[in-house]
Amino acid sequence: MTDYLPSFLSTDGILIGTIIPFLFVLTVVVFVHEMGHYLVGRWCGIGVKAFSIGFGPEIVGFNDRHGTRWKLSAIPLGGYVKFVGDMNATSTPDAAAEAQLSAEDRKVAFHTQPVWKRAATVIAGPLFNFILTIAVFAVFFGVYGRYVMDPVVAEVRPDSPAAIAGIEPGDRFVSVDGRPVTTFSDVQRIVSARGGDPLVFVMSRDGRDVTLTATPELADQQDGLGNTVKVAVIGVVSNEEVGQPRLITYSPGEALVQAVNDTGYVIARTGQFLQRFAFGREDKCQLGGPVKIAGMAGQAAKIGFESLIQLAALLSVGIGFLNLLPIPPLDGGHLLFYAIEAVKGRPVSERAMEAVYRVGFVAVLAFMAFVFWNDLFGC
Repeated sequence: MTDYLPSFLSTDGILIGTIIPFLFVLTVVVFVHEMGHYLVGRWCGIGVKAFSIGFGPEIVGFNDRHGTRWKLSAIPLGGYVKFVGDMNATSTPDAAAEAQLSAEDRKVAFHTQPVWKRAATVIAGPLFNFILTIAVFAVFFGVYGRYVMDPVVAEVRPDSPAAIAGIEPGDRFVSVDGRPVTTFSDVQRIVSARGGDPLVFVMSRDGRDVTLTATPELADQQDGLGNTVKVAVIGVVSNEEVGQPRLITYSPGEALVQAVNDTGYVIARTGQFLQRFAFGREDKCQLGGPVKIAGMAGQAAKIGFESLIQLAALLSVGIGFLNLLPIPPLDGGHLLFYAIEAVKGRPVSERAMEAVYRVGFVAVLAFMAFVFWNDLFGC
């Protein structure tokens, strides 16, 4: 058995090469998310009983001077912040449990706070995920800049959507689907998310604008980690001669603005993907769970620490976005209840909340089962 130990512990082995990078990425994203809940909750005067990275039995932990138990738990697939008064997943106490709260605890209990404080505490988790992504992007833009190419066509592949539409070498993209473009990557971003959708392209040709319509088709391509993914393309390429590649550098303020813009793009792309996926217009194999994320973390770690940080930033956006979906027990489900409470002037009944929670919990479990199936058998 010891013959397998060197390969297990090597950088190409499962422990150092996959498990540790996966736990690093997931822990960073979960810690930031839960820290958002914790910091805003404390700022709102809500008591915190526990802050946990992971679920299940505690491995190690300590109590701080405020009485909060900080702990690392056995199952590393998530985490939680338990506020004073939280008795169940809907953050509403039952009568028996509430009766046991002291007068001091009632003042700082989560469920006794104004609705805006509860909403601010809940939304802080996803917002901190987005802030993490913005911070990572801003640092990378500030340190490394960005290589761009002019949106000029060098080659049109035969029988491609672009060829059928009449796009020619030398054409310059002016706008795609009504959105102005300034770089070739701008074109790729818009097209890659619109497989099967007719898009209107305005091209500059010989000093005049030409309007053409092409429908992107799905094609296999390699992503930055070497994975094969399906991306919508129209069949045009650029090159150094016509694209004139160059490095754009950013001041700290410009890097921050660009980071906000790119994070906004990723959020919009995630929402667009899920919407198209719900209608069967996206490849189901693009969705994966912990096994796929672990594989990607291992691939990123082999490339370098920078790639691992970038993966954490992209995963952070996804976690933040998914948590904002209006489905209990996700953060968005709680926010939905708080919005109803704000409009009606009184909380949603505990019975109604629990009933909706059960449905939402089943939906979340079904989604998790789906991505696990994709990980292990589906793709």
